[in-house]
Amino acid sequence: MTTPPVCDYEGSDYQKSFWDEGGRAYEDKAEEIALKRLLPKSGKLMLEIGAGAGRNTPRYKGYERVVLLDYSRTQLQQAQERLGESGDYIYVAADAYKLPFVDGLFDGATMIRTLHHMQDAPAALKQVRRVLQPAGAFILEYANKLNLKAILRYALGKQDWSPFTPEQVEFVALNFDFHPKTVRQWLDECDFDLQRQLTLSHFRIGILKRLFPAQFLAKLDALAQLTGDWWQLTPSVFTLNIARGESKIAAAGSFFQCPQCGTPLEDTPEILVCSKCGAKYAVRNGIYDFREPLA
Repeated sequence: MTTPPVCDYEGSDYQKSFWDEGGRAYEDKAEEIALKRLLPKSGKLMLEIGAGAGRNTPRYKGYERVVLLDYSRTQLQQAQERLGESGDYIYVAADAYKLPFVDGLFDGATMIRTLHHMQDAPAALKQVRRVLQPAGAFILEYANKLNLKAILRYALGKQDWSPFTPEQVEFVALNFDFHPKTVRQWLDECDFDLQRQLTLSHFRIGILKRLFPAQFLAKLDALAQLTGDWWQLTPSVFTLNIARGESKIAAAGSFFQCPQCGTPLEDTPEILVCSKCGAKYAVRNGIYDFREPLA
């Protein structure tokens, strides 16, 4: 199965350099507010796609268990250090284009600051819908090309690409901005009903972040987020979507499936073996590694 290239954060200090020391306390607090508004009050099993070092994971406290999925093992190791190795968290290194889970396993999923790395966004969204149960909640954040800064730059001739056209734009390798109308179309085609939209990072301007405390800007952002169903003109958009239609619900006791052939896998210590194609996958220090089968 050939899939698009993956943006790999292996060995990156992204959590420390971008979030902890990168002057993004305001954006983090704004995302916390948005998640509180959109998350269901409770749930059984949450899939966090692009979990990274687990920055947002504690915010899913209404769910009994959370699966942290990321392509980078080192990011998941950092998440382990942050969250621990209790049964509440399951750490999985895998390609989002080939989710290693049986159909209809989860009743909730999130993909935050991750879709912008997807060259084939609809393919990734189809995988999310496959592993979600009917009426499962999916919170998707995406980078919006139709933001005010991009519109101004385009109007002044400082930007070649148009923020008004529907196609995605790759501004850096494997970093994409999307048009809101296109994202809504993809969600509909993947059998998601869009329930709510919140716009974030209204005040992502250097001088404002230097002049005002992050908490103050986040409170202003919290008010402005509520206009998200009317217009989307900010760099970041959060959406709440519900899985539409009838689809499979995972059988009791089933969990993983082979990302190569789709055969359910028995969860055995240290190594998982596919009974159909023979692919083998390692479990190292509490992290399930489905990126590539063992030789």
